Amino acid sequence: MIFSRGGFRRTVFACTIACTAVLPAVAEGPAAVEAVEISAQPISQFHVGHDEKLFGPLEFVGGLEMTSPSRDFGALSAFRFLKAGSDFIGVADTGFWFFGTISHDADRRPSGVSNFRMQQMVDASGRPIDEKWEVDAEGLAVKDGIATVGFEREQRVVQFEIDPDNMKAPFKTLDYLVPAWELRQNRGFETVTHANPYGQHEGGLVVVSEKSLDKAGDIYAALIEGPRRGVFTIKRNGDFDITDGAFLPDGDLLLLERSFSMARGVKMRLRRIYGESVEKGAVADGPVLMEADMGYQIDNMEGLDVWTRDDGALMVSLMSDDNHSILQRNLYLEFILHQD
Repeated sequence: MIFSRGGFRRTVFACTIACTAVLPAVAEGPAAVEAVEISAQPISQFHVGHDEKLFGPLEFVGGLEMTSPSRDFGALSAFRFLKAGSDFIGVADTGFWFFGTISHDADRRPSGVSNFRMQQMVDASGRPIDEKWEVDAEGLAVKDGIATVGFEREQRVVQFEIDPDNMKAPFKTLDYLVPAWELRQNRGFETVTHANPYGQHEGGLVVVSEKSLDKAGDIYAALIEGPRRGVFTIKRNGDFDITDGAFLPDGDLLLLERSFSMARGVKMRLRRIYGESVEKGAVADGPVLMEADMGYQIDNMEGLDVWTRDDGALMVSLMSDDNHSILQRNLYLEFILHQD
C-alpha cells in the first residue's frame, strides 16, 4: 500500500487498511475463468535511485510492476508456485483465484507475466460468492494437487482440489486449533504453509495469524497437521504484523511482515524463525534478515514463496496487494537468499 512520500497518499493508505475493500463487478451464473491481460514493467532497482543488489543476505534479482485493464485484477493476497519460478496459483482477498506464469530473460531476471487467469470463488452449488466477509482469502499452501486456504472475517482453513480450468467449492474444513475467540476478525490466518517434509513436522500444515495476540502480546500460530500438532506463538518484534511465510529447505520459517504508521508510511520486513522453535507450546523467534521502507520498491507486501532455481540458488519471491486502489501497486519481487 504505497507509493509516494506524500502525506495525502499515506492518509489514503491508512483509510484503505481500515476500510473494507469493495468487490469488483460480479457476473451472475456459474463462475467463468477470465483471461486477464497483464502489462509488466520491469523493476531493476530495489532501493530507489541506488544500484546496490545486496540487502543483508538477500540479493535483489529484479521485479515487475503489474497492471491490467481488468476490473477484477488486484488485491493479490497470497501465491505459491506450481512449477518453480514459473507457473503459479494465488488467492485475492476479494474472493478470486488467479493463475499465471512468470517469465525470465537471459540474465534470469523476471521479465513478464503470461497466461494470467482469474476465477471467482464459488459455493457448494457452483455459484459465485459475492459477499466479501465470506471470501476474504489471505493465506495459501499447495501440496499434491490440494490448495489449503486461510480466510479472515469468517475464520476458517479449508481445502480445494486444484483445477485451473474450474476451481470448485472446498471439499474439507480443517481444525485450526487456536481458540476461535482468540482470532481477531480482520487479523486471522495470513500464513498457511507446509513444513519441511523431511523435518520434525513431516510436511504438516502450519498456520500463523496476522495479529491475533495472546496475553503476552505474541502472535497465535498452530501446527494443525503432522505428528506434533498444537498451538504455539510467534514472538512479536516491534510493530510489525505477519502477512505470509514459507519454510526454507533447512527447516527454518521465513516470515514476511508489514508495518504502517502515518508518520513514516509502510515498511516490510523478512524474518527467519528458527525451525526448532516452531513447536507446540513454544514462543518461536528468530532474526530479521531485511527491512525496507518507502525509499524502496515496496507496497502492501502480502505474498511470499520460496523455491530453488535450476542453478541451485535459493529464491524468495514476494507479491503485493494493491487493495484496488489507484495509489497502490501490484508488485512482484525476486531475491536470492544467500545461506553463508
